[in-house]
Amino acid sequence: MPDRRKHRIEVTPVARFLPDQSNPERNRYLFAYTITIRNLGEVAAQLISRHWIITDTNQTVQEVRGLGVVGQQPLLQPGESFRYTSGSQLATPVGSMRGSYQMLAADGTRFEAEIPEFALAMPRMLH
Repeated sequence: MPDRRKHRIEVTPVARFLPDQSNPERNRYLFAYTITIRNLGEVAAQLISRHWIITDTNQTVQEVRGLGVVGQQPLLQPGESFRYTSGSQLATPVGSMRGSYQMLAADGTRFEAEIPEFALAMPRMLH
């Protein structure tokens, strides 16, 4: 069981619409998202894998699982952060993403770092 003081990862997502890569006439909406992962715990922790749940306004759900992020499995010492940018495609102009990273701490503890839900939205689609 992870100790909240020792094993604490903060995940901050920021998304943006990519109009030049999207094609609304073909229900193709592309988004980039930048994730900052910060180790606020007391023990080094490595990101092993990811699990994403991506939902559009048609309630179509895509689940993505895989090792690492952008081809890396970063090891974060206490106080360190790692930032990466990736992308997602939806069939609707609005959707959301959420999920978790599976982490392995230097003390052998496995735990999940929650990725808070964030919106993917074409500009002027949300109030």
